[in-house]
Amino acid sequence: MYLSPEDEGSLLSIDLQAIVSNWQTLTARLSPGCQAGAVVKADAYGLGADRVAPALAAAGCRRFFVASLEEGLRLRPLLAGLEILVLNGPFPGTEAAFAAHDLIPVLNSLEQVAGWAALADKTGTNRACVLHLDTGMARLGLRAEQASLLAADRSMLSRLGLIMVMSHLASADQPNDPLNSRQLAAFQKISQLFPGLETSLAASSGIFLGPAWHGHWVRPGAALYGVAPNADAPNPMTQVVRLQGKIIQLRDVDAGDSVGYGATHHMAAAGRLAIVAAGYADGYFRSLGNRGYGFVGERRVPVVGRVSMDLIAFDVTAIPTEALSPGAMIDLIGPE
Repeated sequence: MYLSPEDEGSLLSIDLQAIVSNWQTLTARLSPGCQAGAVVKADAYGLGADRVAPALAAAGCRRFFVASLEEGLRLRPLLAGLEILVLNGPFPGTEAAFAAHDLIPVLNSLEQVAGWAALADKTGTNRACVLHLDTGMARLGLRAEQASLLAADRSMLSRLGLIMVMSHLASADQPNDPLNSRQLAAFQKISQLFPGLETSLAASSGIFLGPAWHGHWVRPGAALYGVAPNADAPNPMTQVVRLQGKIIQLRDVDAGDSVGYGATHHMAAAGRLAIVAAGYADGYFRSLGNRGYGFVGERRVPVVGRVSMDLIAFDVTAIPTEALSPGAMIDLIGPE
């Protein structure tokens, strides 16, 4: 016997068309000559790269970014003829696997550069790669002095097959942070050492900083999935995820009754609770106990008591009795 999703206690809905719409919205903001790829690392931020990536490819996306070789191998059969760039680059000894599956590494250190050049020596073929420049994040990428050394090493450069230089912004979600302009200036200066290559600086939030940050390619990730590029401004992205919890039981409670583990909530008056089959096992934060809200239609209902592993109590006293019954859904994450 197999259960349908509707038979489960919680239901996560992912709107693929909304993801495509977000990619198109971001593409429409780009300066002339700039293209948008798509970051689908971590299984497309947990939403299913095996479905998200083909949907974006069908919409016209031609360059995809993943974190690791394993992620690239998983997507390669689904993205035939399209570019897959691996942001973390190759670990020593994995270069041949990149080449065998037509994966493009982002080279983040001189050691990775040397490993990719060694593959060219072995195979007699220069294979495409991307060079990551650190402009102020101190995470991955070559420092300015390392980039200068590489740019002067014509023998090494001739064996790399470089197609693009990239960097990553540390504070793009804070538009007024002066670090954004400092990183842009640093990137423009260092990238001049590698003339004729494509450039990529902006991810999701960086797109909204303006055309100067766009370059040839942008790398949207979180914004594709509905996350606001700037927490202090209205979110221009379309909601992608909806999480609903099914009501197991409706129960009447008296004034003074405690609710949930630790008796952290006491009813101020007699009322009615909806016990929902969802909890922190489903990704609903425990910190939302006595703080979070669900929605019945457009009406907000508060979480009362602690969030359990697979149960949450909502105070539905204000909801008409006929509007709820066991088996009905409460929105935990949704358009509201």
